[in-house]
Amino acid sequence: MEMKEILKSNFLDNITSVSILDMAVALILAFGLGIFIFLVYKKTYSGVMYSSSFGTTLVALTMITTVVILAVTSNVVLSLGMVGALSIVRFRTAIKEPLDIAFLFWSIAVGIVLAAGMIPLAIIGSVIIGVILLVFVNRKSSSNPYIVVVRCDGHESEKKAKSFLDSKTDRCVVKSKTAQKGSVELNMEIRLKEDNTDFVNALADIEGVSSAVLVSYNGDYMG
Repeated sequence: MEMKEILKSNFLDNITSVSILDMAVALILAFGLGIFIFLVYKKTYSGVMYSSSFGTTLVALTMITTVVILAVTSNVVLSLGMVGALSIVRFRTAIKEPLDIAFLFWSIAVGIVLAAGMIPLAIIGSVIIGVILLVFVNRKSSSNPYIVVVRCDGHESEKKAKSFLDSKTDRCVVKSKTAQKGSVELNMEIRLKEDNTDFVNALADIEGVSSAVLVSYNGDYMG
């Protein structure tokens, strides 16, 4: 093979398939929107332990998706090969928070839209999504749920504890009950009338009640 034929190969032709200006603009915008997604994630996170590495992943994922789609849109043959290559990839990291899935798809979608040249859609869409998440995720509930764990010595003390909680709270629902010989344990979900937890002290002083524990509850964990 002569040198001219080597220089005319498809591999070298692909060097100029995407212009430097297009790459620079797409990656800069991807980085900027990735940072915006990261800040929204940090502001709206409400889980147990915040992971800074996941936030960094959102920025990287936006830019990586942009690079991949730029390559795919410039070469039809490459797009078919990319689909086959990505189909064998398996991710084993567990997603603990359901909202994290939304942020992952958001990052991927922004990368795809930017690489496709739909810059206004990527920017305006990201701003609208970010505002909606900030409004709804940070919205405080008017009545936060709590779980009360009560240990008592029998049926009579159980009735007294339940009646006491009914009078001190807006809502009291038994979630579980464990009965053993000479001991009953109740797990009850309650809604407080006001931000005052002194009633727990009075609950523990009821005759027959050995202990009373109050913990916050958001549906995913207690603590």
